[in-house]
Amino acid sequence: MASREIEVSVVMPCLNEAETIAACIDKAEAAFAAHGIVGEVVIGDNGSTDGSQAIAEKRGAIVAPVARRGYGAALMGGIAAARGRYVVMADADDSYDFAELHKFVDKLRGGADFVIGCRFPKGGGRIMPGAMPYLHRRLGTPVLTAISKIFFGTAIDDINCGFRGFTMAVFKQMNLRSSGMEFASEMVMKAALMEIAVAQVPITLHPDGRQREPHLRTWRDGWRHLRFMLLYSPRWLFVIPGMVLFLCGLIGVVALANGPVSWGDVTFATNSHIVSSMATLLGFQIMSLGLIAKSYAVSRGLLPQRRLSDQVIRLMRMEHTIVAGIAISATGIGLLIWAVTIWGGQDFGALRPLEVPRIVIPSATLIVLGAQVFFSGFLLGLLGLHSDAD
Repeated sequence: MASREIEVSVVMPCLNEAETIAACIDKAEAAFAAHGIVGEVVIGDNGSTDGSQAIAEKRGAIVAPVARRGYGAALMGGIAAARGRYVVMADADDSYDFAELHKFVDKLRGGADFVIGCRFPKGGGRIMPGAMPYLHRRLGTPVLTAISKIFFGTAIDDINCGFRGFTMAVFKQMNLRSSGMEFASEMVMKAALMEIAVAQVPITLHPDGRQREPHLRTWRDGWRHLRFMLLYSPRWLFVIPGMVLFLCGLIGVVALANGPVSWGDVTFATNSHIVSSMATLLGFQIMSLGLIAKSYAVSRGLLPQRRLSDQVIRLMRMEHTIVAGIAISATGIGLLIWAVTIWGGQDFGALRPLEVPRIVIPSATLIVLGAQVFFSGFLLGLLGLHSDAD
């Protein structure tokens, strides 16, 4: 069959799925016939040793050997061998009902670029008894889904659903990198960041048909999903926490520069001033790391360009940040000279405990802050050279 005639490629990752792979292929083929879909089944085999490959080939599926281990690697290998305009991926453990395949195809035909199933009642889905571990149902998937909504603004109610479809053109644009279970999260994050047309369809999750333990490891794979979300959101990992810390610290440094501040029975003085200085410097450092991380990720194609962050990065051009850093440090040096002058006015003898520290602490803060700005500018400049070279 010529590649241009194939509309839908069903791709399944496989690692020793001899118990269920035949049933999955048969159900996918039945769905093709029932809904008039010209399709193919592609198995991304990750080195099965139980004869899964022979079973799949006997059923007429294309078997694509994938040497690199991992859920994402198996899927990417299978998709690379697929010939359809649309790709629908699902596990080969018989937990997803391919009779629902047409729901994904209809949405793709209607203009959606990425379609994901929802197993939870909130999105109209259904989870059959014994189909999902309690911890996954009540904690893992809901928490990760909520984080994806906060971090990336997704409208998806089940980020971990493995039954999903997409156009081949959009998949190539996503440039996915993950080889493990976090492949599923990366796909959702890229879809949100690229602002592509996303649709959701309700599905039913069934208990898988295998007798052995699943490949999924709850805590290990949950952490990998969360870690990947954080890495793909420099704003939430770096910029927002850093900004909060920086602003709180700066308010403290400025407020205490005029002397102790009392709030009820609590008095904030020199020690609080030092802590505020630390918060200011640490907060700025975290913020700058976020902007640098975003600049690097965009230059390497890991993240798409976004208007607001790109404007901030442009404002932090090397020349601008160098000048700003020098100005900030110069202000701090000026304050330090003032403090030394006060000390000299008293013949460099003992000072009242709060007299000079309230000047020296802001001075030291500004000197270090200026140095951070100065060198951050050079690092952003280096990343800019790297991007231009690419």
